[in-house]
Amino acid sequence: MIKHLWNTLSTAQAFALLALGCTGLLGFGMYLQHVAGLEPCPMCIVQRYAMTLIGILALLGWVWRSLLGQRVLAVLSVLLALGGAFVAARQTWLQWYPPEVASCGRDFYGMIESFPLQRAIPLIFRGSGDCSAVDWTFLGGSIANWSFVAFVGMAIWMLLVLFTKLRAVAAANDAQF
Repeated sequence: MIKHLWNTLSTAQAFALLALGCTGLLGFGMYLQHVAGLEPCPMCIVQRYAMTLIGILALLGWVWRSLLGQRVLAVLSVLLALGGAFVAARQTWLQWYPPEVASCGRDFYGMIESFPLQRAIPLIFRGSGDCSAVDWTFLGGSIANWSFVAFVGMAIWMLLVLFTKLRAVAAANDAQF
């Protein structure tokens, strides 16, 4: 059943589903911040940027029909997903082994403040929370744990797109010549 669904899915639809997933996860993050009152930490902000960029690349892959372009976008998405997974894994480690002094490295908001484009950065990317704090859980996993799972899932999804969908398109194009 799953193999049949995967085979009927076009490359553009695979990119669109990834964009939809990113949008849903970012929307849930906004809900947790603005409705539930959870303040994102600097590592959460970095993960939001990675998720946003993956979503943008997925949207580009959805509309861009160039095989080479879709390959490049898929590889960039995988790299961003792995980067996001690394940050989420580091945050998970900080939550499991909290430091004596709460610190996530240099204050991300402070770094943004020092750049002249500070007004271009949306308010949704502001955060001041503690990276080692666990403020919310679902099925025993923190936001960082679930973020890690999401990023790994996105990387696997795009690797599947890259090595099955895009390879099949390339093979079909080669067969035409």
